[in-house]
Amino acid sequence: MSRLRQNLLSRRNFLAHTRFGLGSVALASLLAEQKLLAAGSVAFDPRDPFAPRPPHFAMPAHNVIVVFCAGAVSHVDFWEHKPELVKYHGKPLPGNERLISFQGENGALQQPLWPFRARGACGKMISDIVPHLGGCVDDICFLHSLHTKSSTHGPGENLMSTGFNREGYPGIGGWVSYALGTENQDLPAFVAIEDPRGTPQSGANNWTNGFLPAAFQGAAFSTTRPIRNLRPPPGVSAPQNRGVLDALQTLNEQHRQNYRADSELAARISSYELAARMQLSVPEVMDVEREPEHVRRLYGADSKNPIKADFARNCMLARRLVERGTRFVQLFNGAYASGGRLNWDTHNSMPALVPGHAEILDQPVAGLLTDLKQRGLLENTLVICCTEFGRMPMFQLGNDGRDHNPDGFTVWLAGGGVRGGMSYGATDPLGYKAEQDPLSIHDLHATVLHLLGIEHERLTYYHNGLQRRLTDVHGHVVHEIIA
Repeated sequence: MSRLRQNLLSRRNFLAHTRFGLGSVALASLLAEQKLLAAGSVAFDPRDPFAPRPPHFAMPAHNVIVVFCAGAVSHVDFWEHKPELVKYHGKPLPGNERLISFQGENGALQQPLWPFRARGACGKMISDIVPHLGGCVDDICFLHSLHTKSSTHGPGENLMSTGFNREGYPGIGGWVSYALGTENQDLPAFVAIEDPRGTPQSGANNWTNGFLPAAFQGAAFSTTRPIRNLRPPPGVSAPQNRGVLDALQTLNEQHRQNYRADSELAARISSYELAARMQLSVPEVMDVEREPEHVRRLYGADSKNPIKADFARNCMLARRLVERGTRFVQLFNGAYASGGRLNWDTHNSMPALVPGHAEILDQPVAGLLTDLKQRGLLENTLVICCTEFGRMPMFQLGNDGRDHNPDGFTVWLAGGGVRGGMSYGATDPLGYKAEQDPLSIHDLHATVLHLLGIEHERLTYYHNGLQRRLTDVHGHVVHEIIA
């Protein structure tokens, strides 16, 4: 062994060199305690966290609506046409004849439960179970090659909404509002509209601010469970209420000046001030009954199916929010319940259950796309329809439902600078695994941020010793789908 190598491996040299690393860790800790360490890539005033901020570069999308189909929609029954699945119907999956998936052993391949047909000028093959959305295919870009890291609903929802399958990370809406603020200072920058039947399995973690400042938490709305106690108490006039609010604002500002270094205090005061302004703005925006009758019919809000009518109102609310400048709206379709009867988690009885879910989704979301387009809002509003993972191309053994499939599924996008009437990527001929141009959730998030003019590698926030990102250390932009 050479003298040089002996020196490198000696205890004295090891301790001498590690002092630099330990010193750096100590310095970083002290700077963080004194709030002298850069928090992240966005310079925002904690006293005004919702102020609009410019993107990294100009892009068409200014707002986002995410339609999150909780429970996992079957891509082979809705969005991705697989003739080979018809050809091999009733036979085992070649090479995986006794495949074990989330709930156990799978049975034979099952052809699509509803026929596909060509739609629109682009000729896209879409299932007959969503005829209204089939009429919108010329505005939609289908990503058929998504794959994910979890086959469990909660972690799968977390990954789709936050980029991580564990809890405690900011939702994509929180990241976007942190980066860009909002155009309407009287409404939240980030709103989550819950399904009429309840919440998704991962609940508020889908719209959490995580380690971002509290101001970037999503506000949960619902047309069936509206925010209460927004108006002044009985007997308090508007001038009296305004006087109380002005006095509180004066006291808050004095307190803020006394503790200028406390960013959490500033964010908390800003949130309270927004809540006060929402007393006037929220009742107006949530009053979807003001919509003309022809608009209500377009969305299906006149349906005799009460759940469909309520979801249609939620879709109208999403449009009203982005129309007024809300930056990011997360719109849930499907709620968690044991047995999956309230969402898309159809391990059994698919032929009986799925048509009901499809009816609730189809016309309201197609109405949303049509309404946005008619109002000239679609070119600046990115609409995303996603689910946490896909479903298997075979039925579960001894059952008439498809099991969870994290290895291949479809997400579609419309508006906001996306090329319509196209498909990108594909699963294998039977719809089992992403095969052509496979895409991760990080790739999807990177592309969404890019369409908003945000470079995903530059959008960071310092937390727990790391500059955190929505896309972690992954993700690439799918430039091929951008108009």
